[in-house]
Amino acid sequence: METKVQFDFRLGGDSIPGPVENVQALASKNLKKVSSRYIRSEIEFDAISMDESFEIPVIDMSKLDDDSERRNLHLVCRDWGFFQLINHGVANDVIEKMKIDLQEFFKLPLKEKMAFSKTPDNPEGYGQDIRASDLEDQKLEWKDILLLVAQPINSRNMRFWPTNPRSFRESFEKYTMALHEVMIRLVKLVAENLGTDPEAFSSFFEDGRQVIRMNYYPPCAEARKVLGAFPHSDSSGLTLLIQANEVEGLQIKRNEKWIPVKPIPGAFIVNIGDVIEIMSNGEYKSIEHRVVVNEDKERLSIASLHYPKKGTQIVPLPDVTKTNKVVYKSMPLEEFLTVRLSQRSNGKRLLDQIMKL
Repeated sequence: METKVQFDFRLGGDSIPGPVENVQALASKNLKKVSSRYIRSEIEFDAISMDESFEIPVIDMSKLDDDSERRNLHLVCRDWGFFQLINHGVANDVIEKMKIDLQEFFKLPLKEKMAFSKTPDNPEGYGQDIRASDLEDQKLEWKDILLLVAQPINSRNMRFWPTNPRSFRESFEKYTMALHEVMIRLVKLVAENLGTDPEAFSSFFEDGRQVIRMNYYPPCAEARKVLGAFPHSDSSGLTLLIQANEVEGLQIKRNEKWIPVKPIPGAFIVNIGDVIEIMSNGEYKSIEHRVVVNEDKERLSIASLHYPKKGTQIVPLPDVTKTNKVVYKSMPLEEFLTVRLSQRSNGKRLLDQIMKL
């Protein structure tokens, strides 16, 4: 019987027909070998750059009133698509409390975490980040997630918001509201750099969807043969990520090599998503990235994905295409995300297939 996949706009994802085994529980068995469902032996031969000159750029948000730093932001968005944002204004105690509460949540017994688990018709909540197609002998990622909608408020489903630790909901509220403010400022600066109206452009995102993916990557005895996240670009407009512990794993693809990202303490790792690539007519590009796992240590991260509001037409902006040929077709956001997220993409190929003219 064919499983119908239907996009759920609340999450920027698709529904799933059922769960797979909890990865954290698998890791706790101290297996010397893991299921072939997770093994991707070819990644052992991937080229990884250790050249520190290729570290992703840093943008100082406190200096973005200066023309020179705004110009730097433009060049970084155009040439890299990834940067670390420092002096962003989010209080350190807000960030640290969110990290602590997330770590405490993942330390809970599986039974307690499962009280907030995903349901067959809703990918929000605790469980595995999978597509319907993944259940048909496809490879799986070595991670568990807690996925929640933070904005707009009327889209929240509190049934999935953890009540243990007791401060989780308050920490989550403060953290996500602060990131929304940072995102809006960045979006306005992106608009200025693209030569379009900042207020008009940011209005797409003011009441848009903020989807938070809290990722837990357990240690793995065969770490060199599995991936915590497959190569992909984000479907969002902007993504802001912070590492919740000191274990690295994020890598971006540049010049056909994978570049490990070394997070700056307290900085957000920001990347351009597919939506802004399309709206900028390819001036800014979403970048392929992946996550590797550690043989001995767990890794946690928090990704805040920001989408335009429901009903937005995803189309290259007129101000951007005045003197340039239109590269991408126009598509309603819901349709774009239905196609974009209903299956695993191979790097960025799916974006090119569905949107390039």
